Amino acid sequence: DFATPRAILTGHDYEITCATICAELGLVISGSKEGPCLIHSMNGDLLRTLEGPKTLEGPENCLRPKLIQASREGHCVIYYENGLFCVFSVNGRLQATMETDDKIK
Repeated sequence: DFATPRAILTGHDYEITCATICAELGLVISGSKEGPCLIHSMNGDLLRTLEGPKTLEGPENCLRPKLIQASREGHCVIYYENGLFCVFSVNGRLQATMETDDKIK
């Protein structure tokens, strides 16, 4: 038997740097090197785009997601390369932000 993909997820223009699957909600959330994070259904439908806060200026401060995690309650936590944490609802609403100088791995 040959394995076939369940779905092909599209929408990113750059390489994927982080991804998570929330099986309870049927969601796949991914972030790319130079773009926003995207929420897809497990069937491959693009549902939402998660845009970080616009408080940063200049291309050197572009939000680059490094880590991403979703909860079964419908929250998504994204850690960006510049030390910024953001919490989103699965509806795409930015709920909270926090900056840190620590190196998170």
